[in-house]
Amino acid sequence: MSLMGLDIGTTGTKAIVFDLNGKTLSSAYREYNLHSPHPGWMELNPKDVWAKIRAAIKEAVGKAKGDPVEAISISCLGEAVTPIGKNGKFLGPTIIGFETRNAEHAKKWMGKVDPMEVFKITGHSPSHIYTILKLMWAKQEQPRVFKAAAKYLCWEDLAIHLMGLPATIDYSLAARTLAFDIKRCRWSEKIGKLTGIDLDLLADVAPSGTVVGEIGAKASRETGLPKGCKVVTGGHDQPAGAAGAGIIKGGIAMDATGTVECITPSFAKPVLNKTMLNNNFCCYHHVAPGLYVTLAFNFTGGSLLKWVRDTFAEEEKREAKKKGVDVYDILMKRMCDEPTDLFIVPHFTSTGTPHMDSDPTGAIIGLDLTTTKEEIVKAVLEGITYEMKLNLMLLRKAGIKVDEIRAIGGGAKSEKWLQLKADMFNTKVVRLSVTEAACLGVALSAGVAIGEYKSFPDAVKGIVKPEKVFRPRAKFARVYEEKAKTYEKLYPALKAVRE
Repeated sequence: MSLMGLDIGTTGTKAIVFDLNGKTLSSAYREYNLHSPHPGWMELNPKDVWAKIRAAIKEAVGKAKGDPVEAISISCLGEAVTPIGKNGKFLGPTIIGFETRNAEHAKKWMGKVDPMEVFKITGHSPSHIYTILKLMWAKQEQPRVFKAAAKYLCWEDLAIHLMGLPATIDYSLAARTLAFDIKRCRWSEKIGKLTGIDLDLLADVAPSGTVVGEIGAKASRETGLPKGCKVVTGGHDQPAGAAGAGIIKGGIAMDATGTVECITPSFAKPVLNKTMLNNNFCCYHHVAPGLYVTLAFNFTGGSLLKWVRDTFAEEEKREAKKKGVDVYDILMKRMCDEPTDLFIVPHFTSTGTPHMDSDPTGAIIGLDLTTTKEEIVKAVLEGITYEMKLNLMLLRKAGIKVDEIRAIGGGAKSEKWLQLKADMFNTKVVRLSVTEAACLGVALSAGVAIGEYKSFPDAVKGIVKPEKVFRPRAKFARVYEEKAKTYEKLYPALKAVRE
């Protein structure tokens, strides 16, 4: 028997089949295109997305060499929403969360509500990205579609619906709509009144790890999943990834380094104070039972390294091609071990937490005629890491303690960067052998749901294992602690200069 984790993302979907020991038996990926019919609009064609999801599932099932998939669960991008007609068909495109078509409508609404009241109900500070504010836009700007819609579904509940089962959304993804009461674990009547949206338009709600039903004959033919395969609620992609990284108790955080740098800590009770709100930290249900998570992130993570590669590293790219190695390995191998005298403020695109600034200012500070390329590369890694250290400091002020960081993603391949993080955070950093944490997280949740594991901790215990531990070096930790005090002042000063 095996389990499938399906990860539905913004530009592609991945299906992975795991055995009960967490070993990958097969995987498949399909890509789809984002469309922008007007400035600020970002959409997906749901018909295309569903075709690619079916194809990925079918390929992964076929490559699993006859090991039947007993249950499937879904990790999913947040906020994106699709109108569904009374006949169950698509009425329009999927609207992506980070697009801005509803920005002016949302701004007017946000000016009329108490942010703390909304935050204490939903665990999220008001923003145009959230699903319920997309529905407010649709009600006013697309009245014919809105009136015809029986449901507006996110992609977890939409995929479950398309598998022939009742549309069901888990607590973690429901929270990303800004309409879910995270304490009462139900759609919020208060938010419904404040937005004027009938919350019956949204899916049924259930905890992560709930068996919704079994795949029927039609869905079995379309996906290759066996009849009787159980469909289980999964979660929003970040807490799903944290679950797959074994973040199943307080004081531990996942650090996922890809295009975006995101740290996801877990904790036992909701944290809904002013420090969280003022620094744009959310608070919502984990995929692992009985826990909550928040997200600390910076959009300029791996993308800033790509900028360095494309701007400064032509020589290294030629060398990498000649030797058949990764250009980033060459760049990082040549870095000095000591802290640099440079500061790079890494906001070369929209910032994440705590600023959430769509008009950012990035900078390189401290250049002189002796500055080397290697120092700039090291300073880029330092800048990204300073920003995450600032986030961790603010989380601690809010009452969220982080004693261990578990690293996954492309950035976790660099031992120099992981050691830098350990030094700068002054915290143990553990590299995991897990490579597809989101798919694994929901697969384990499915396994618990159908009784293959006694509990989530029992599932994680035998599967998620440390590969290498990086501990802070006291002499560098002291230097970075002092330099971080300067870094904290830089972004406000730069913004003041620009204004």
